Amino acid sequence: MKTLEHKIPPPLVGALCGALAWALAAAAPEWRLDGGWRLPLAVLCLAAGAALDMWALLLFKRQRTTPSPLAPGRSRTVVQSGPYRFTRNPMYVGMALLLGALCLWLGNPVSLLALVVFVAFITRFQIQPEERALRAKFGTPYEDYCRQVRRWL
Repeated sequence: MKTLEHKIPPPLVGALCGALAWALAAAAPEWRLDGGWRLPLAVLCLAAGAALDMWALLLFKRQRTTPSPLAPGRSRTVVQSGPYRFTRNPMYVGMALLLGALCLWLGNPVSLLALVVFVAFITRFQIQPEERALRAKFGTPYEDYCRQVRRWL
């Protein structure tokens, strides 16, 4: 399955998983949850996910390194400040929060399967290959960073 590594842009994976969440919710309408808590929590997840993504992108721009997830070998440095102090992948965490916001808005726990698919796909076909490329490029300093900071949260 190496053919899928670094081939599908993560935002597209997120959008496809969003469509999957929508389809799953539509396929099981009897599982829909009602409650006034869903919308505020969805808005909170949306805001947190968007803010995390923008913050992480801004740090990449400041460090003058590529934010392209399809070309980790072009990285000039390993960003370790801001949200990168508590997760090695804040952009993916941000995307997961955006997808979680959609699932909350849909109000159907079955839609959360799409979030599981997103995390599994991104971990296997994006993060693990990125980590191999960054280890090859930056060596021991990157290894040390990986020991100190978790992959997701």
